[in-house]
Amino acid sequence: LLRSSQPLTGHNRRRCPEDEKLLAAILDEGERGFIIDTRSAQAAKQARMSGGGTEPKSFYPQWRRLHRALERGRPLQESFSRLVEACADPSGSMERWLGRLESSRWLSHVKSALSTACLAAQCLDREGCKVLVHGAEGTDATLLVTALAQLILDPSCRSLEGFQELLEREWIEAGHPFQLRCARSASSHARGKQEAPLFLLFLDCVWQLSRQFPLSLQFGERLLLALFEHAYASAYGTFLCNSERERSLCKVRESTHSLWAWLNQPEEKHKYLNPLYAHNPLVIWPSVEPQSIQLWQGLFLRWIRPSQHLDEAWAEIQRLVEGS
Repeated sequence: LLRSSQPLTGHNRRRCPEDEKLLAAILDEGERGFIIDTRSAQAAKQARMSGGGTEPKSFYPQWRRLHRALERGRPLQESFSRLVEACADPSGSMERWLGRLESSRWLSHVKSALSTACLAAQCLDREGCKVLVHGAEGTDATLLVTALAQLILDPSCRSLEGFQELLEREWIEAGHPFQLRCARSASSHARGKQEAPLFLLFLDCVWQLSRQFPLSLQFGERLLLALFEHAYASAYGTFLCNSERERSLCKVRESTHSLWAWLNQPEEKHKYLNPLYAHNPLVIWPSVEPQSIQLWQGLFLRWIRPSQHLDEAWAEIQRLVEGS
């Protein structure tokens, strides 16, 4: 599984022999690979006018390109805002609520992200092929797909420690611009040009996996909620800045504490563990049927629906598990 930014072919269809040799070297003789482009074919074509583009078939003969368009930027931010507004409206009828939920299209974005991750996982697991994922910059939807594909395929990523390593590798070190994407409160009406809840969408997809496979993830919903909060406002330096370069220039690691160090303290760690967890060495294939994708009530309705009884239920489950 590989990830990158788009090739800069431009409208003149420039070639990059070094890139062609690099991708050719990844494959054995006669082997084929898949390139999953997280833009539509039309968007990729338009990107050529500003210097971007895609891999021409004639120069990358062993690779097959698949376009799976995932929303990012302003459309995704507006979708999230419409969902928040719908969840905050207590006066609506059932028909109005369902209509606003559908029109927000948030669950459609969740479905698309999981579907694309499943496609990448299937190419790797069932076809035995190498997979390269990219969009434009390779720091948004690309990371969403590669991180989810690894959760689906690799049981080590579903442990608490492995999940932290996955986030560090696929989101933080890979250069997701947290400062730009999470500049304001997630529910703020004043939206900047660069804001987009890509990381929140990832957390929602992970929650969908945890709901469909309640025994396979070592961590629970409380960890996902904590990560959501710390991505937008944190006393720790883990999600600061937009890249490793910026974090190095700002000396983030020298002047701040790590969120992981705090989460892994014994007195904190137990709060985030799933008491029902049992190591599952198998691939977990989520259902992406519309009936299987549900609203993450623990996040989107957390200020409307009291969580006291759910918290008590989880505490009782933990007590029973530890007792046995």
